Amino acid sequence: MKHRWVSLRALLSWAIVCAVFVLHGSAAHAQGQDRAPEYFQSDIQYGAQIFANQCTACHGTSGDLIPGVNFRAGVFKRVVSDNDLRATITTGVPGTAMQPFAFGASELTGIVSYLRNMSSFDAKGLLVGNAGSGQSLFAGAGNCASCHAVNGKGPRFAPDLGDVGALRTAELLHRTLVDPAGSMLPVNRPVRAVTKDGKIINGRRLNEDTYTVQLVDEHERLVSLTKADLREFAVLRTTPMPSYRDKFSAQELADLEAYLLSLKGVK
Repeated sequence: MKHRWVSLRALLSWAIVCAVFVLHGSAAHAQGQDRAPEYFQSDIQYGAQIFANQCTACHGTSGDLIPGVNFRAGVFKRVVSDNDLRATITTGVPGTAMQPFAFGASELTGIVSYLRNMSSFDAKGLLVGNAGSGQSLFAGAGNCASCHAVNGKGPRFAPDLGDVGALRTAELLHRTLVDPAGSMLPVNRPVRAVTKDGKIINGRRLNEDTYTVQLVDEHERLVSLTKADLREFAVLRTTPMPSYRDKFSAQELADLEAYLLSLKGVK
């Protein structure tokens, strides 16, 4: 009986050890699981520019001027996950020189992406976009201003881009410029309606419920339709927006993206 008691006790101890190990492993996994499954080049490049402008004075270009911190080597004092990074950046660290930064979502995505990839990022290949040149392309060669308004100034056929830099990451903007149909959000897809008498109406959907749909048609008129009066109603997979993949050089794309990222809404 004594040997059996020892065996049972050992078995119980082993079960406790296993349980602790499993719980510890699950907690460690939970702490690190909110890292992005993939970091994108456009976001990393955008973050590199933000870091150079906002962070190097204290952290240095390699991120190793603060004792106990080495961004390039992946060494952080208080950070395990990407959410930890975001929280530290936006709230700061009390009692230290680390102040809170009022970055938007796209800026946070960029800076976190860069910090996670400093060790492999090649700054020599960084294309720095010029927002002023991008604005000229937006109004000129890109012909963007023929469809898009900016803060209410311009046509209404396509979505207003006045706050697109706060709503979309650098990577999403880049994808939209080179593959507009593949990157289009469902809410922005154009619609086609055919009334019972055969009238065709194409436009941008503003609002839709079970019985009605409101849209801006191709002549920029506000139209409200009752679905019961329609012969057809379809959300289209195509878009009138062209791809700039072959139309613009890499530098011109970087300039246009820099301008779009600068659009944070009316302050």
